[in-house]
Amino acid sequence: MPTPPPVDAGAPRSPEYRLAMDALGGLRQDLFHDAFAYRPLPRMATDGPLTRRLPGRLRTYAGRLPHAVVVAAALVAFWGGSMASGVYGGAFVALAGLLSAIPVLATLVRPVGAFWMSMAATPVAAVLGSSWGDWPWLPGAFICHLTVLVVVAIRTRPRTAAWMWALTAVYGFFTESVLGGGHYTTNSAPMLVFSALALLTVSVWHVRRDARQEVTAQRTVTEHERSRRTLLEERTTIARELHDVVAHHMSVVAIQAEAAPYRVENPPEELERAFATIRENAVAALTELRRVLGVVRAEDYEAPDAPQPTLADLDALLANVRDAGLTVDKAVTGAVRELPPGVELSAYRIVQEALSNTLRHAPGATARVEISYVLGGLGLRVVNGPIPPSSLVKPSPGAGHGITGMRERVSMLNGEMTAGPVADGGYEVSVFLPVTAAQVEGDA
Repeated sequence: MPTPPPVDAGAPRSPEYRLAMDALGGLRQDLFHDAFAYRPLPRMATDGPLTRRLPGRLRTYAGRLPHAVVVAAALVAFWGGSMASGVYGGAFVALAGLLSAIPVLATLVRPVGAFWMSMAATPVAAVLGSSWGDWPWLPGAFICHLTVLVVVAIRTRPRTAAWMWALTAVYGFFTESVLGGGHYTTNSAPMLVFSALALLTVSVWHVRRDARQEVTAQRTVTEHERSRRTLLEERTTIARELHDVVAHHMSVVAIQAEAAPYRVENPPEELERAFATIRENAVAALTELRRVLGVVRAEDYEAPDAPQPTLADLDALLANVRDAGLTVDKAVTGAVRELPPGVELSAYRIVQEALSNTLRHAPGATARVEISYVLGGLGLRVVNGPIPPSSLVKPSPGAGHGITGMRERVSMLNGEMTAGPVADGGYEVSVFLPVTAAQVEGDA
């Protein structure tokens, strides 16, 4: 007789074997590992559309609504168990009622343990009560086990619900096949049908809730990334513009320092060396500036040929938006003076973005631009009126990226900004950009 080949312990297992092992591992993790762990039922959230309308005290009580429902189900199960006509008399009937109620109450603190308590209480209740009509679940045990299945499924997950239903089916099949002799009817089929429908409903609710939470989390992450990307893009734009402005002025400094000695007849050697040092430092600073700030340029970015816009170009901007259909007025207060290029450029861009938002989000409304030259800096106020009822153009939805860009410009200049709706239904953007005397003198 040939000897069978030895079994290699390190040989790969079949897919069926791995599937069975994974299933048994899931059963052990869901129903056996820390089965009687203490997990109290949390309070219900009271920020829903209905609970928000309740008074303060009732809203506090509404958080305990799931606990009240479980207690009511336990009372129903106690009534069903105690109504069975036991063969041992009234005390044993009351005990059968308690056996039906305790597992339901246990779902409040030990959900998985409550399932095993219900499975253990079912045959005990059948012994204490009259089980010749309903087998293997007496009325109280039927209510108890069905309630426990639903509550535990709500508190755990769909896989646990599937395992509980499978063990319930095994118990029903065993009792009907082995211990079912002499009983008129059995109720395993109704138990399995009703529990399957209830657990399927709970599982669908779990899936929808998890999907909704995942979508909400993804939307939050997407919105955060979008805002972050908008902020980075705006910072990149500002860095490009500042690069152009500063590079222009540093180039002028280098050229003037190189030409200055030739404008003086027989300049002293110390003066020539001073201007040469100024030019060398300007060129070195310009080279370092291009090396550091030039990295923010995209490969296809081309520096504008024309100078960057300032507040002196604001009239052309207003004429442009008037041609687009926006009625806008301008008011200037204070002594008009030249400001640092960064302040001029940022002020122009803020007014430009505010008027663009008016065109997009308030079509047909009027706007007003106020510029205030004060001692400590520059004040800007751009306000638009409400959308007229006769407007045929619908406002475009926005994500707030324009406001984000304006705030970024203001924060980089250590300024202050407020933006929000006004009483008449319009919108207002107010900005203050500080300018110190040292900045003005250095720019001059």
